[in-house]
Amino acid sequence: MTLWQIVIIASLLCLALKLSGYLVPKSALEKPATSRIANLLTIALLAALVSVQTFGHGEGLQVDARLPALVVAAVLFSLRVPFVLVVIAAAAVAALIRLSGWG
Repeated sequence: MTLWQIVIIASLLCLALKLSGYLVPKSALEKPATSRIANLLTIALLAALVSVQTFGHGEGLQVDARLPALVVAAVLFSLRVPFVLVVIAAAAVAALIRLSGWG
């Protein structure tokens, strides 16, 4: 099987999974437990993505300038700073750390 065949099959499976969501009865989606689980899964997946992108390097872990930038972003978010300023500040912290030669 070629790479393109795998990509096409995976795309069709994703489309079928997405379309199967329309078959779920509306009453099942309106339950509070379903809504809560969906919200918690979204947060868990986002946290996993952030941690893998921050610490992952090949098959191991690596701590570099991304960790202090993430800490700065978390602190600024807790202070309710606008998103654009959080991104700029985190990028500046990472850039300064890399410029200093640490990361």
